[in-house]
Amino acid sequence: MATKAKEVLEIIEPKHIWVGEKDAPVSLVMFGEYESDGCLKANDAIKQLMEQYKGKLKFNFRHFPLTQIHQRAQKAAEASVAASQEGKFWEMHNLLFHHRRNLGMISLKEHAREAGVTDKNFLPKLMDSVFGWTVRNDLLEGVEKGVRDVPTIYINDTLFKGTPNAVQLGKAIDEAYKLSTKKTVKKRA
Repeated sequence: MATKAKEVLEIIEPKHIWVGEKDAPVSLVMFGEYESDGCLKANDAIKQLMEQYKGKLKFNFRHFPLTQIHQRAQKAAEASVAASQEGKFWEMHNLLFHHRRNLGMISLKEHAREAGVTDKNFLPKLMDSVFGWTVRNDLLEGVEKGVRDVPTIYINDTLFKGTPNAVQLGKAIDEAYKLSTKKTVKKRA
C-alpha cells in the first residue's frame, strides 16, 4: 500500500518581498515589528519617501519581533507572512501597523480578511505556527547583521544611524543615490 507523500509548503519569504521599482538604485531594508510605535513612525516616513523617490527607491520589511516587550508581535509577523502567500503582504503590513493595539488571533483573522486574504486555513496556520520559522529566519539574519532594537534600517546595506524620520532618511537616501550613480558612471568608463 502506497503512502501519500506529505505536501510541502513553499513559503514566500519576506526577504523576497519588495515595494518600489525592481531596479531602483537605492534599497531600504527595515528590521521591525508591528507593535512598536517607533516602527510605525519609520514606516510612515518610508511610505512618504517611496512617493518622493519613485523609481529611485525600493523597500523591504524584515521581521524582528521583540517578544519580551510585545507578546503579539510574533503572531502579527506570521500573519503578514501568511498574507504574502496570496500576494497581500503590503496590504496586511499596513493594516497591522494601523491596528497595532489590536493584534490578537481573532483580530489578525479580521485584518487578513480586510487585506483580501482568502485562505480558509489562515487561523489554523497561525495557531500551528506554520510561518514561525520564516519569521525566526528574519530575526536570526537581523541578529547576524547586528540588529538589537527596532526599527533598524539599512540603506544599500549600510546601517542608517539617525532618527528614522522623512528628513533624516531623505538625506541618507540622497547620499546613497549619489554614490550609486557614481558607481554606475565608473562602470561605464
